[in-house]
Amino acid sequence: MDSFRPLRSSVFPPAALLRRLGNSLAKPVAGLALAAFAVAGHAADVTPMKIGTVVWIGYGPFYVAEKLDLFKKYKLKVSLQIFTDPALIPSAIASGAVDGGMLTYDQVIGQVAAGRPQKVVMPIDYSNGGDAIVADKSIAKVADFKGKKVGFNPLSPSDFLLSYALKVNGLTDKDIVPVNMTPEAVPAAMASGQMQIGVTYEPSLSQIVSQGGGKKFKVVFSSKDAPGLIADVLVFDEKVIKAKPTEISGVIQAYLDGLAYIKAKPDEAAKIIGKVMGVSAKEVKEQWSGVYNIPLAEMPKAFTKGTETTSYYASGEVISELLKAKGQITTVPATEATIDAQFVNALVKK
Repeated sequence: MDSFRPLRSSVFPPAALLRRLGNSLAKPVAGLALAAFAVAGHAADVTPMKIGTVVWIGYGPFYVAEKLDLFKKYKLKVSLQIFTDPALIPSAIASGAVDGGMLTYDQVIGQVAAGRPQKVVMPIDYSNGGDAIVADKSIAKVADFKGKKVGFNPLSPSDFLLSYALKVNGLTDKDIVPVNMTPEAVPAAMASGQMQIGVTYEPSLSQIVSQGGGKKFKVVFSSKDAPGLIADVLVFDEKVIKAKPTEISGVIQAYLDGLAYIKAKPDEAAKIIGKVMGVSAKEVKEQWSGVYNIPLAEMPKAFTKGTETTSYYASGEVISELLKAKGQITTVPATEATIDAQFVNALVKK
């Protein structure tokens, strides 16, 4: 999902390293030499990786895994690099600035259509109401959007959800008055009366519908109306997949550990995720209902041919058609060119 928060780096010295250096300060030079040797050995055993991401409730298991250093078990030191614009992540993957990234599946289709070999190695989640088109109480249905201003972020999941909603209701983007706006700006714009309709996602979504005691605005169409259509995925370039298969498997397993932690300790996990998202633990719990993190047992379904939009073959067909109609791609890539199920299938068989 798209986000607009400051870029940060999560590269910090391991706690064990800090303790070791602190203790060595009170020891003779020989002790310092031993400490340096131990640190070098520790560094050699751990592979650093950078994963590009944005702030989104569905990425919670990754936030937990980073905070609790769950990657260490797999001999990894993973730093989540938070981008202010999701559109910048694919180019960062292509250039090697990050090893991989968290994208929406429509972004992957766009990259592959442009000749960049980036593939989904794991389905993370799909939006289940966490993305939505919100309107004031005078707007009863999508058909009422005709001729009205709609605030949304172009070339983003918000744009994609809006295009799909218009299409299934017999409208096109020519039937509305588009207003270029970030998801975070939508609540204020609607509260001021600047526009009646906006497209956003959590946590901005909750901010809008709670205004006026929940009586001013309502959800007219959401990702719950098309499960799997807005899907978040873990992506790596083909060359990285070939060069670092063990590391990629470790990233996936640490994510699953983070997901297990959320289920086992929801209160503690909500606090960790809330700090990343800039919301309270209570708000995190409320937002969980708008997203579905896919458990390992269900992940193979996303890579399998099917007619439901929870399969990339089905959702990819719908997405590609919309992207091509909007001129964002000129050719529709084969689904097989956008996915690599080897890691998920191997873990399921374990």
